[in-house]
Amino acid sequence: MTDDDDAPTTDGTGIDPARQRAAVRKRYGEIASAASSCCGDVAGDCGESNDPSIGGETELGYSEDDLDAVAAGANLGLGCGNPTAIASLEPGETVLDLGSGGGFDCFLAAREVGDGGRVIGVDMTPEMVERARENVETNDATNVEFRLGEIEHLPVADGVVDAILSNCVVNLSADKRRVFAEAYRVLRPGGRLAVSDVVATADLPNDLRDDPASVSACLGGAAAIPTLESMLADAGFVDVAIEPKDESESFIREWDPDRDLADYLTAATIEARKPTNDLESASEGTAA
Repeated sequence: MTDDDDAPTTDGTGIDPARQRAAVRKRYGEIASAASSCCGDVAGDCGESNDPSIGGETELGYSEDDLDAVAAGANLGLGCGNPTAIASLEPGETVLDLGSGGGFDCFLAAREVGDGGRVIGVDMTPEMVERARENVETNDATNVEFRLGEIEHLPVADGVVDAILSNCVVNLSADKRRVFAEAYRVLRPGGRLAVSDVVATADLPNDLRDDPASVSACLGGAAAIPTLESMLADAGFVDVAIEPKDESESFIREWDPDRDLADYLTAATIEARKPTNDLESASEGTAA
């Protein structure tokens, strides 16, 4: 855990949680519906998306092979990194994607775990889940399924997942502690968390933190790195590592024409592991 007197104190938003969830659900439902009326991806064939989290896909960490491997319609361009690149997935593993959207990261994960593995995507937006399920057939992904549910209340059994992915979604939650507690619950002992997300590097202006549109656009809900480290440790995770991505500065600057959001935000990789047993958990706690 990091102790830094100069660290930003950003933790959550000034919005009522129910209102925040409604704003997020509305925004991404509209994105899914708009994408479904197009001939391809939101950020491609359908024209320029208004979502500020869209950057160049290769700039976010995807290779050209990644982009070519998934059929059009799954990549909605809503991420801020490539969580599959840091997850070290193995054949036969069970993978869970928090906030799976159109399913792009799920289909990439399915390639890694193979026919003997399984990928589960969870999203709280009915339109997104419907779209993702349509993409299963398009991508011939028989080892991928999508479930409707909130990441704070996962529709997944205890201790059945080897790796959890998420791409620019945890920041949208009004209860990040609950998200990490749920992630811990569904992971097997030794299971791991591999997340790409936006984090706060300075206290966010109130007009960002208190605006539902900014929160639902992956801006106002970003938490500071020390806050996230504390939440993960409190949930029981060990080997917590949060690494800012300096290269994200270029596309974050494009998110707001009126101010430089790179003064407040950066993309980061967030990794952590569930202890293999109680003894390991206790020893990590003593070391901290």
